[in-house]
Amino acid sequence: MKRIKLLDKEFALSIPASDIKKALWEMASKINAELHDKNPLMICILNGSFMFSADLMKLIDFPCEISFVKLSSYEGMGSTGKVKQLIGLNEKIEGRTVVLLEDIVDTGVTIEKLIGQLNAQNPRDVKVATLLFKPDACKRNVELDYVGLEIPNDFIVGYGLDYDGYGRNLPDIYTVIDY
Repeated sequence: MKRIKLLDKEFALSIPASDIKKALWEMASKINAELHDKNPLMICILNGSFMFSADLMKLIDFPCEISFVKLSSYEGMGSTGKVKQLIGLNEKIEGRTVVLLEDIVDTGVTIEKLIGQLNAQNPRDVKVATLLFKPDACKRNVELDYVGLEIPNDFIVGYGLDYDGYGRNLPDIYTVIDY
């Protein structure tokens, strides 16, 4: 599909599934090379990262754990600037390498807050793997260790990302064209 409609908005195809798969392979190769002997705990940030995390984990070629946290900072098409933690981490991370699996880093507020919370628990290292990064939207100085694709500061849906809950199931990523 070249165009889709979700609720009251029109979207055009911007990143096909084949480009996403290529980015995942490149990220997994780097993670496999750098973390194979670190016993990392992968942390999927729900809801948006569920597809990215599942597909990336299938490409990791060493034993590791995965856990989940649920954070919220978006309403409609924009960030509220406030991060709400809806489900927290149960695992002990002291002395461990932790890899945050994030679907998209735009303002950097969510990832910065989560890194701060995790660092208070004395992990050995906190790394960030994000499928998508919007450098023009980033307002925080956050280190991103594994970046799949850099994209413009547009509103997007698909592959886990949503517009008011819709569009997460799409295998491709679409950009809003109708504001």
